Amino acid sequence: MVTILDNRLPRHPEKAHKPDTPVLRKPEWIRVRVPAATGQFAETRQILREHKLHTVCEEAGCPNIGECWSKRHATMMIMGDTCTRACAFCNVRTGLPQALDAAEPENVARSVASLALEHVVITSVDRDDLSDGGARHFADTIRAIRAMAPNTTVEVLTPDFLRKDGALEIVVEAAPDVFNHNLETVPSLYLKIRPGARYFHSLRLLQRVKELNPAMFTKSGIMVGLGEERDEVLQLMDDLRSADVDFLTIGQYLQPTRKHAEVKAFVPPEEFKSYERIALAKGFLLVAASPLTRSSYHAGEDFKRLQAARLASRG
Repeated sequence: MVTILDNRLPRHPEKAHKPDTPVLRKPEWIRVRVPAATGQFAETRQILREHKLHTVCEEAGCPNIGECWSKRHATMMIMGDTCTRACAFCNVRTGLPQALDAAEPENVARSVASLALEHVVITSVDRDDLSDGGARHFADTIRAIRAMAPNTTVEVLTPDFLRKDGALEIVVEAAPDVFNHNLETVPSLYLKIRPGARYFHSLRLLQRVKELNPAMFTKSGIMVGLGEERDEVLQLMDDLRSADVDFLTIGQYLQPTRKHAEVKAFVPPEEFKSYERIALAKGFLLVAASPLTRSSYHAGEDFKRLQAARLASRG
């Protein structure tokens, strides 16, 4: 039995006053079928529920949840389910978050151990209300995973820690295997799509990771179909390479609800292949580009490919 993955109900009360935006009909290559919530999918969900964990798979309405959960993969979202920002593309709830759960790092680690994950991605909501943006909570979670699941490699997908001096250093010191921070889109669209962020701050954040630990893999991702121009995407690639970023992901933006930014275009698969070829030519160690690519999609397999690519580049 399969079900068609549909858009989720609106979760943004602060966006309720905005008019509905147009919805383009999805082409065949972007339509996703997921298995019914049985078997391994159900077991993964049960483990996450037992440990009272949130996942970006659910909160952001990821189209790949069926495939990933059926393979015991899940992207843990720490620090609650409420974000202090209201990005126009994101379906995570916006509002005033609750206090941090001191038990969460260990709960995440127990879940990782129960799922026997080889690789785990830890992300979070933005927590501008915290003095360090949640950096210490990230570090505590990394260290808890190292203690309970020492063979699991850890990838973090962090906020930008805007105006949180010293926060980035706290996370890098905890030594994740991959540090990911998404640019999300080209700079010309930031005021509309990512109004609480600053493009060059995000770029500098990624560059700073390499300055602090040159051996740490860095990663960033963008969405296309928001109205960006091809030349802008190519310039963004150059910007990321100037920051020595190793891994680039490119995926199709999908409108979570009619209150979110509209899809301006569905980029065909051949255009993604073109972006992949160009990005590799520009010097990225690894590029994942397809309509359904997301930051943590196939992250474990990609980490192995990333390690192999680095070895090959040094050979």
